Amino acid sequence: MIVFNSDLDNTLIYSYKRDIGNNKKCVEIYENREITFMTDKSLEMLKYISKKINFVPLTTRTEEQYKRIFFEDVNIEYALVCNGGVLLKNGKRDEEWYKNSIEIIKPYKEEMEKAENLLDNDKYRNFELRNIDNLFLYTKSSEPLETIKYVKDNIDNQKIDVFNNGLKVYAVPKKLDKGTALERFRKYINCDFIISAGDSIFDVPMVNCADIGFMPENMKEFNNSKNINFCSNTLFSEYILENIINIIEKKAE
Repeated sequence: MIVFNSDLDNTLIYSYKRDIGNNKKCVEIYENREITFMTDKSLEMLKYISKKINFVPLTTRTEEQYKRIFFEDVNIEYALVCNGGVLLKNGKRDEEWYKNSIEIIKPYKEEMEKAENLLDNDKYRNFELRNIDNLFLYTKSSEPLETIKYVKDNIDNQKIDVFNNGLKVYAVPKKLDKGTALERFRKYINCDFIISAGDSIFDVPMVNCADIGFMPENMKEFNNSKNINFCSNTLFSEYILENIINIIEKKAE
């Protein structure tokens, strides 16, 4: 069995702020606005791939945010959301998976409470502090690097990861990473070959755990494992999907 675990935002789908050309389809509407798109070419390739192998999104999006996305005629039985802490099967939460996720991060609970208090009192925080399903923390900062330094200087960094994606700041317990989620899912579905793709620091553990991985060229400084293919010149989503189709066709020979 082949599984394609992939990040979504800036990997397969793109914000309306990103120019991906005119040949695109909306895949997310929020407050009556079209906010996220996918190129026509990428969508057609993903449709084909999802009928040949198991396409399993693995995203930091919450369950609610994930469910705003609509892929036309794409087969998705499983999806991992909340950085892998929540497994959806045919759109419904697997409660056993979630309970296991809570158990896995239990040793980091006290340190997460410290991080929550620090973020709550951070002078640069300019957005509500959200505790996502008791799994991780999310907020925004006017000075994210200062916020990260402030939190890291006052917690056990062996237990909590604190990092940013633009102005967004996250505090995530160790073991609630996409690599751990991928390995858990590999056993859950009894899969023997995993392809994964992602564009950010969040995705490094997932891509490293895969048999074949894809990342953009600018991630080389953070992750240079032998199993990774780096994209430089073409749109990342199209690069990934074209290569996966080649892999599928070679395995079918």
